[in-house]
Amino acid sequence: MSKTVILDGGMGRELKRIGAPFRQPEWSALALWEAPHFVEQAHDAFVQAGAQVITSNSYAVVPFHIGEQRFATDGARLAALSGELARKAAAKAAQPVRVAGSLPPALGSYRPDLFDEAQALAILRVLVTALAPHVDLWLAETQSSLAEVRAVKQALAGQPQPLWLSFTLQDEDGDGVARLRSGETVAAAVAEAIRLGAAAVLFNCSQPEVMAAALDAANVVIAREQASLQLGVYANAFPPTPKDAKANATLDDIRADLTPRNYAQWAALWVERGASVVGGCCGITPQHIAALAQALP
Repeated sequence: MSKTVILDGGMGRELKRIGAPFRQPEWSALALWEAPHFVEQAHDAFVQAGAQVITSNSYAVVPFHIGEQRFATDGARLAALSGELARKAAAKAAQPVRVAGSLPPALGSYRPDLFDEAQALAILRVLVTALAPHVDLWLAETQSSLAEVRAVKQALAGQPQPLWLSFTLQDEDGDGVARLRSGETVAAAVAEAIRLGAAAVLFNCSQPEVMAAALDAANVVIAREQASLQLGVYANAFPPTPKDAKANATLDDIRADLTPRNYAQWAALWVERGASVVGGCCGITPQHIAALAQALP
């Protein structure tokens, strides 16, 4: 049986849990300029739990979270710092740990309607330039549409590191077809990821219940295209997020039922369906990651 690659968990909620400066709209970025040692502490906790890939704390280093002016004056420095802190944590790990450079939806999570290619490219290029010296792979996270991942590919022109594309899914019941938050199908997203040369397709920042259908849809496309593509999942611990949800509108509750043990049981189902990369998103703690590392091959 092949081994599962273990990702880290949710940085923002972990920072809040350990007492780091944390508020909206800055989210996880606030600790980078007020108390960056907390970011390193969170990375260390995930590494000690068994994470083999840790993600730079650059997700919220965008104007949507920190404002246009701060991004213009300090965005590149903060993004570079996020890469440096992740690399430092990886370098002192007892096991081999890779650093993934987090590339967020540049104009807001869950908001494919706000996408503008020129604006997104300008933001993403700042992040890419700042993170490039520190990362082993690129992780475009919580992507809601095909247009968003096409912009990521453009922004990464000339970068040699592998690209992992991770899509966020509709949590609400629909027509039985696995879909991105844009309404585009997972099948179309996976086909586009293959066309863009991605090394892996993942699904994140959605509830565990919708992940199996996405993996099934992805497997059909991979088989049809005869593609060599890793699959992965890192769900969040939020209740279902409705289609009209706005990121940063409120601080979502964390589901009490998603204990480390229960989350590991979900992960085992994803591995059975072909996922070879598993971790956690918002609300998934080092304790959850430790449970994955112990339970999965």
